[in-house]
This record gives sequence, C-alpha cells and structure tokens, in this order.
Amino acid sequence: MEWDKLLRVARWEVTKNAGGLDRRTVAVMALSLIAMGGVAAIAVGGGGAGLDDGLYRVGADDASPFYDVAAADGTFVVRDPDPAAVERGEQELLFRGTRLVSVPRTPKERAALDEFRSSTERYNDRTLARDDNQTAAFPVSVTLVYREQAGADVLDPREDGGAAGSDSDSDDGASGGGTGDGGGSDGGASAGGSGGSLGEAGGGGASLSGLGARLTGEVQGGTPSDISPPFPFESLVLAFLYIVPMNFVIQAYGSSMLSERLNRRGELLLVTPASRADIIAGKTLPYLLGAVGVATAITATLRFGGLAPGGSPIAVLAVVPLALLFLAATFCGAMFARSFKELTFVTVTITVSLTSYAFVPAIFTDITPIALISPLTLVVMDLTGQAISPSAFAFSTLPPLVTALVLFGLGAGLYREEDMFTQRPIPLKVLDALSGRIRSRRSAAKMSVVLLPFVVVAELVAIAFLFVLDSVSLNVFGTNQTLGVLLILGVVAVVEEVAKSLHVYAGYDAARYERTVRSALGLGALSGLGFFLAEKGLLIARLSDLESLSIGQAALQGATPPAGVPLWAVALLFLLAPLVLHTVTAALSAVGATRGRTGYLAGLGAAVVVHFAYNLTVVTSLV
Repeated sequence: MEWDKLLRVARWEVTKNAGGLDRRTVAVMALSLIAMGGVAAIAVGGGGAGLDDGLYRVGADDASPFYDVAAADGTFVVRDPDPAAVERGEQELLFRGTRLVSVPRTPKERAALDEFRSSTERYNDRTLARDDNQTAAFPVSVTLVYREQAGADVLDPREDGGAAGSDSDSDDGASGGGTGDGGGSDGGASAGGSGGSLGEAGGGGASLSGLGARLTGEVQGGTPSDISPPFPFESLVLAFLYIVPMNFVIQAYGSSMLSERLNRRGELLLVTPASRADIIAGKTLPYLLGAVGVATAITATLRFGGLAPGGSPIAVLAVVPLALLFLAATFCGAMFARSFKELTFVTVTITVSLTSYAFVPAIFTDITPIALISPLTLVVMDLTGQAISPSAFAFSTLPPLVTALVLFGLGAGLYREEDMFTQRPIPLKVLDALSGRIRSRRSAAKMSVVLLPFVVVAELVAIAFLFVLDSVSLNVFGTNQTLGVLLILGVVAVVEEVAKSLHVYAGYDAARYERTVRSALGLGALSGLGFFLAEKGLLIARLSDLESLSIGQAALQGATPPAGVPLWAVALLFLLAPLVLHTVTAALSAVGATRGRTGYLAGLGAAVVVHFAYNLTVVTSLV
C-alpha cells in the first residue's frame, strides 16, 4: 500500500462527490440530525411535551387543593365541576374540596385516578423541596450503591460481614443507607415516582451529570420517592447519538461504491498504477474520517458542554472499530448489489443488524460481560467517568475490528473488472467473494481461519440476545438446563458449521476442487483442522468474564478446562474430541457439497445435528 496513491484516491473521492448531494438531500439530513439532537435532549433531560398532554379532564374549583395539582400537570385539563359532565363522559374526575365526588367506573376514569395520585405525590415533593427547612421536609435520605455482579449468581447479603436482613445490604447487590431525624418516613410527602421532583429536589436535574447513577446503577440518592430501579435509558440515548450519524455516512459510501460499478467509472481506477488496496482504502478513508469526526464532535460537546462528567479519546477510539464494521459491511453490500434498489435493501439489513449488535448488549449495563460485547458500552463508561481496563477495551473492540478487515478483504476479491460489472444475484456474489480467495487445497484451512471472526461476533451477539432466556429452566436428560443454553448450543452449531463449509461449497461451485469423496474428506479435514487451531488459539474469550455466566459457558464450552481435571482427560476431552468433531462435521458438509446445492444443504444439516448433539453432551455430562 502506497500512501501517496491512497491519499490521491481519497482526494479524488472527496472532490468527485462534493456535488453529489443535492440541496434537498442536504436539507433532509440536516433536519434529521437536528431532530435527533432534540429528541435525545428531551429524552435525557426528561422534559418536553408528552403524548398524554390534556388526556384527562378534572372538575375542580379554585377552593379545592387539588386545583393546583391538576393545573401544574399537563396531563390534566381543569374544568368547572359539573356532575352532569361526568355522567356524559366529558369529565373523568370531580372534586368537591378534598373529596372525590365521582366514582370511577370506566377504565379511563380509573386510569385518570391512578395518574392523579402520582401527580399529587410529585406535587407534594416539589412543594416540600421549596421549604427552607429541608431536614424537616425530608427527614429520610437514602443512598443506594449498586455493586457490580461478576456473574448471574445472586450475591450473599452477608458477603461483606453484615448480618442477614440488615439495612446496609440487600441480596440484589444494592446497599442502602438512610439518615433521618426520626418520625415517619413520609415526612408529610407522599411516596411517588421518580419523575417530577428530580429537577427541583436535587434528584437528578436535566443534565447528564448524574449519568453514573442513572445509566449504570452505580450510585443513586435522594428521598425515598426518588429511588427507582436502574434502567439504562440514557445509555441507549447516548448510543443513539453515536450510531445514527453512521447511517448517513454508509448511505453516501454505498452509493459512491455502487456508482463506480453501474456507471463503469471504476474502470478508470482499475487501469491506474494504484493497487486494489490503495483504491479501496483511499475511497473509504474520507468516510471513516467523517464518522470519527462526528464522534469526536459529539464527545467534545458532551464533555465541554458540562453534560457528561467524562469524555476522552477512549470514547472516540471505541467508535472506530464500529465505524469500520459499518463501512466494511456496506462495501461488501455495494459489491454484491446489482442496482440502487437492491443496495437499499442490503443497506437497511446492515443498519438493522449492526444497530442491534450495538444496542442490545448496552441494555445489560449491570452485567459487564454482556454489556462489553458492544463497543458503545465503552463509550458510555468513558462518558460517565468509569475506568476501562485494557482487557475490557480489547474484548469489545477486537471482534468488530477483525471482522471489518475480513469483510474488506472479501469485498476486495470482487473489486476487479470480471466481477464489478457483472449482474449476478447476491448469493452467487457471496460465493464468488469466497472462491476468489481459494488458491489450493490448503485454502480450505486458511478460509476457516479467516471466517472465524464472523463466528466470534455472531456468537457474542447470540449471547446478548438469548441472555434473557437464561432463567427459563428445562429438564434435559435428567439435568436442569435453561432455554437460553439450549438455544445458544443450536446457534453455535449452525454458525460454526456454516463458517467451516461455505467456502468449501464455494470452491466446488467455482470448480476449484475435484468432485470426489476422497477430495471432500481431505478438504473437510483441512477445514476442520484450521478452524480447531484458530478456535483454540483465540484468546478473546479469556479476556472477559463470559464464562462466569451459564450461557457463556455453553457458548465457550471447551475454551477453558475446569480445575482439577487430569492432564490426560484435558488432552482427550478438550483437544482430541473437539478436533475430531470439527473434522468429521466439516467432512460431512464437504461430501454433500460435491453433489451440488441440495447435497450441500443435506450435509450441512447432518453436520449441525452432530455438532449440537456433541455440545449438548458436553454441557449435560462434562461441564
């Protein structure tokens, strides 16, 4: 790769596409970004108009103490009290002084009464928050500190030496402390929800300064009415801020790459002295810099705008692998698509898939091994001022980074005249991308190693998606297993068998191998051997605590032998047995691939069944 040629291609890409976006497109993009920022600000700050404004009508006169409650809450509209209006369904609630005159009969009236109770509690909190004597107004102050759980096991409340049932610890990992002057815990204030009083009573405010508490459940304090279970809503908003601009970038990038094919302008680059690597890297560099620049601007705004306690270059570095993964997937999609309509379908699929990969793990912010699957978790941790260890950074960023490099390599195999300007369906283009890397029989082992990053990312995403099912117990062969474990065993079997066999089928489809059983058995052995060596040499699973979770143990079974197992048993069960498994199942798929597509699917199905049976046996009998 020559930097002068790469930069020249990048400069040409920028100048060529400088006028590629018309004013309407730019205006739509600008409005979308403004709307995104506005929605994010409202969501984080908890303000703004709601969809339930004016939903309920309350009859109350000025003398009623509930008049001010209804007037202060936009959910309610205050009307003159009229019993006839209640009968006609024009008022849901009717008050005479402090007495509720109307009896709720319809679901809407009952819902109005429940909402009015919550609104009254928040109104009381706000009123007490303005009192000069805050100790008398709120005699009880509670602070919760949520301890990080290393696994799915419930923490022992006596773990730190405290007595069971004490006020200082609870079995959900939260420790609470309260201070007060005695008397009732209410102190004249009704216990309400967490909203409403946060901004005025010092519970949270409209900025992100309390993100450490509200995102990760690290610390939460205030009156009893302020305490609520942690939910990572703000972390999802932050992820939203970083992920949405990437969709604009990949749209422009995919359109540029496809235009090179449809307009045959790519021929001008192919005949230049620049190599394919120079061309692809040069065309990708401006969009990568654009995505990183947007991430840098967002981080700087949150940091220097006082909206987040943290925000360092680590947050930007964590976004780079994700941006590369978006661009690499879009590059392959542009190489596969035959039209802009087909590219739109591919781009939407990429956006939904990768956005899910980035968002779903962030939901489990209190379960670090799950959350760290997504690089955006590192961004949230850095913005909230939490320390990030090198192993955690590597665990989150290496899989998407290596997968992106592999995708660029596969797409580069199609960046040649005989593939760029042909109109073939997407499945056949995928096979062309794989077969383009096959040079000899030894390529079967090499391609299994190359495709291993896809396996890692797919299995990590499956763990994040199926983790919620890890609490559903089933009886399998006399042992208790969870639904999540059984599903992850199936996902592992399918993903690994496809990764070991698809390139072999692509080689047969491109007539790179001899269609004999002997040749298929040899290719299967090489593919299984390559996958086995790469899998055992992979240290990414050892950089995390996924094996502390039962579903992680199922997905990574065999990666780390249990303590106390003799050396000969380790060699037999954790080295020889997996090697035999991978070679046999890869051979089944390879033999089927010699018979064409139908035979390949049949062989792949048999390999998946054998692999699943092996995994289930290991989990139920050996682990």
